[in-house]
Amino acid sequence: MEITRFGHAALLVEAAGARILIDPGVFSRDETFELEDLDAIVVTHQHPDHLDVSRGAALLERNPQALLLCDPETASTTEIGDWREHADGTVTEVQGLTIRGVGAQHAVIVPELPRVANIGVLVTAEGEPTLFHPGDTYEHAPDGVDVLALPLAAPWGKVSETVDFVRRVSPTTLFPIHDLTIAEPAYGIYWGHVVNFGGVEDARQLGQSDIATV
Repeated sequence: MEITRFGHAALLVEAAGARILIDPGVFSRDETFELEDLDAIVVTHQHPDHLDVSRGAALLERNPQALLLCDPETASTTEIGDWREHADGTVTEVQGLTIRGVGAQHAVIVPELPRVANIGVLVTAEGEPTLFHPGDTYEHAPDGVDVLALPLAAPWGKVSETVDFVRRVSPTTLFPIHDLTIAEPAYGIYWGHVVNFGGVEDARQLGQSDIATV
């Protein structure tokens, strides 16, 4: 399995003959929206840093064959694309990959804000590691996760919750996502706590355009 970061929460996953793009948002690099030959585009929730509607229109035009998966709220409100709803436990086969929805709601930011839908993504295939991209929540820790795409910082999280989440998931490998909310001089503070207290030996500090082979 080859995983390429495309900025913030966006990942390109290539395995078992499939190319799947997850969460192309407003913080994603321009190259994200120039990708072609995608088999699926998956959006965990409607917030702009996970779905850039403006640049996303061109991405969908370049990939008319791609299956579009997202949470029910996004499917009913987005202005671009013909999206198929998926929810907690929904299983979708894409080439040799299986995509399973995990969870239902975004983490609480402040109590006064309504919680939008958030469906995390488990990606599995025979002979490949299992990848978990949770979207914006630490609520769920599925069994059997080999590779964790870890939201490192967000208005809804704090470091102790990040570390607890890593321990509960207990992956073999992890790397950061959702980290363009951190100023560069402060990045090591957040990442250092994950490395020092998360208990994961293979913690890879991937940059915004790095590739991981797992």
